[in-house]
Amino acid sequence: MQVAPVRPTTVTEATAADTPTRRSAALPATLPSVSTALRAVESLFLSAGQRTARRNAWTAVLEDRRRAKDRVEAEHVLEAASAATSHAT
Repeated sequence: MQVAPVRPTTVTEATAADTPTRRSAALPATLPSVSTALRAVESLFLSAGQRTARRNAWTAVLEDRRRAKDRVEAEHVLEAASAATSHAT
């Protein structure tokens, strides 16, 4: 008994148009943002208390950065003011 040779099958235009595409049905209308995806992963790995602690820590980091920026700006203003008064005396 011999095995028949395998021939590649081709899809005709008529059959391709008749079959619905799965890709359009499988993909959501809009992709989630990066922050939404990270929060979903975070909820899988961290308990509620750990999530709250991590968010509080990140908020503290952002606040420290803001204060440091304000401090640098204040130093520049004070240096400019002291340089202006030293020329006047």
